[in-house]
Order: sequence, then structure tokens, then C-alpha cells
Amino acid sequence: MDELVASPLQTQSVLEDPILLVGSIGLLLVVITVWQMVEIVDAYDRAALTVFGEYRELLEPGLNIVPPFVSRLYTFDMRTQTIDVPSQEAITRDNSPVTADAVVYIRVMNAKRAFLEVDDYQRAVSNLAQTTLRAVIGDMELDDTLSRRELINERIRTELDEPTDEWGIRVESVEVREVTPSQGVKGAMEEQTSAERRRRAMILEAQGERRSAIEKAEGQKQSNIIRAQGEKQSQILEAQGDAISTVLRARSAESMGERAVIDKGMETLADIGQGESTTFVLPQELSSLVGRYGKHLSGSDVEADGEELESLEFDEETRELIGLDDIADIIGEIDEQAEMDVEAMEEQARAIKEGGDVGTEIDISDPSTTADSESTPESE
Repeated sequence: MDELVASPLQTQSVLEDPILLVGSIGLLLVVITVWQMVEIVDAYDRAALTVFGEYRELLEPGLNIVPPFVSRLYTFDMRTQTIDVPSQEAITRDNSPVTADAVVYIRVMNAKRAFLEVDDYQRAVSNLAQTTLRAVIGDMELDDTLSRRELINERIRTELDEPTDEWGIRVESVEVREVTPSQGVKGAMEEQTSAERRRRAMILEAQGERRSAIEKAEGQKQSNIIRAQGEKQSQILEAQGDAISTVLRARSAESMGERAVIDKGMETLADIGQGESTTFVLPQELSSLVGRYGKHLSGSDVEADGEELESLEFDEETRELIGLDDIADIIGEIDEQAEMDVEAMEEQARAIKEGGDVGTEIDISDPSTTADSESTPESE
């Protein structure tokens, strides 16, 4: 209780002592002055210094001494900054309303110019980007605004470069985040997309059917060609078979007819040989047939100009068909009969020379005798 009463008394004593009061005020002023003179700037900032409202310099990062009480600092962030561009309603060149927003990335390149040339550079860049976005979209078709985002970004960045350079600001990039057509346009686009897809589906279906029809036609064509070639080959083979059959039948008929003539002739000769006549008449047809078959069997024995005539040869099947082997047997039998009658004919010839009976038989084995017998009238 005594201490609380003494404290106001001490304060009163200090106030009454002028030297102590001046010292306290001086110490307070020194502390405030030092505080005002020292400025610390961050590593990523630059600070514009003004003294009595006059621009002096840019303060570098670190500890800086400035005039106290009359200095002011304006700090600028030197890093890349992001500025959101609010959604903007625009009309495209084909009169379609759309809503678009974007993001602008900027960097302060000259803090002095950003301080002296423009008031609040971020707001200035944002407003400029909004107007540029509307202008760029207004110069494009709706389809281009929806599909060519990179073109919009490049045009906005190019439009922002010139004015922002004067402010000491560089626009690093612009990205359009969204372009949204109105509800009516969306509905029309959906209908158009559906119609386009249906059209493509119908075209693809028609092309598939056309391709299928072409493939079927090609397959049918190839099948017809192969079938026609098969029928043609079959007809050719049938015709060849018919021709061969006809030739073989003709040869067979001819050989059988000639064989019948020879058989008949042989039978007649046998009958004549059993008679008492000494003259044998050989039909010309029989001799020609025997001679022709003899050539086929043994080869030609007639020479013309020193060269042997070519004989015709038959294969085994043809020989069997026309009976050549049988003809050879028949001719062999004729030769045997001729050899058997030689002795009897020689005796008759001696009897004729001695003045015996004239009615002797003539040797059929000698062609000249046969010819003389036919040309000379003799008694039978």
C-alpha cells in the first residue's frame, strides 16, 4: 500500500525535473528515427523510393538506409504473377453469343516504369486483357473459337505486348480457360452433331453395302468364269472323245468289212482249189486288200528311186480293233496251202510237156503265171 502511494509521487518528481524529461524524449526520438531510416527489401522484390514525393531510386534486396520521416517505399514483386481475367460475354463474327475467361501470366521487367508509367499495373493489365479477349472473339467464327484456342491465346498475347512494354511489364503467356456458347447455341450444336453423326453412319453403311455388293459381284464373276472354263474344257474333251470314238468305229467298220471280203475270198479260193479247174481267178479287190495289209504287217517292200517307202504302223489297241493279227494268220494259211500244192502242180506241168492231159492247175504262187493264165485262153 505504501509502494502504490509512492509511485505517483516519483512520477511527479520526474516531471518536475526538466533534465530527466528531455533525456527521455530524446531517447524515444532516436529509437523512432533509427526505425524509420532502416528498410529491408526481400530477395524477390524491388522498392521504389520517394523523398518528399520525389522519385529517388530503386532499392535492391537487403538492408537499405533511407531518409527518415520523409521517405516512402513502393514495393514491386519481380516474380511471374497470375492475373485472372473475369468472364466476358462476346458476339462472334457469325453472331453467336459466347462467354469466355482467361488467365494472363505477367512479369515486372522494369520496376521504375511500372511505378511511374501506370497506376496499379495489375488492374491495368486485367482490364486490357478483357477488352482484347472480346475483340479477338468478335473477329472469329464460332467453330474457330471452340477449336482454335491456341490462335486466341497468341492473338491476345500479341495485342497485350505493345502497351505493356511501355509499362515495364512483359506478358509471358495467355491461356483461355473456357469458351461457352449460349444454351440455344449449345442445343443447335448438339442437333448438328447428332445429324452429322447420323449422316456419317449412313454413309459408312452405304459404303459397306456397296463394297459387299462389289465383292459378291466379283465372286460371282470369277465363279462364272471358272464354271465356263470348266464347261468349255468338258465340251472339248467330249468332242475329242467323240472324234476318237468315231475314227475308231470307222476303222473298225472298215477293217471288219475288209476282213469279211478276205474271209469270203479265202472261202471261194478254197472251193476253187477243191475243183478240177487249173485256172484260179483272184479278184482285184482281194489282192489289193491282201497287199495293203501285208504292208501294214511287214513294212513296205517297194523301193522308189532307191528309197524305201514308209509303212503305216498301228498301236496294239488299233491292231486289236481292226483285227490285223487275224489277217496275218489268214495270209499265213494261204501261203501254207500254196506250198502244199507245189509238187502236184510240178507233176501236172511235166505231164503237159510230155503231151499228157492239158487240164492241169496253174500255180497260184507265181503272179506272172496267174497273169498269163488270165490273158491266155486255156481250156478249163
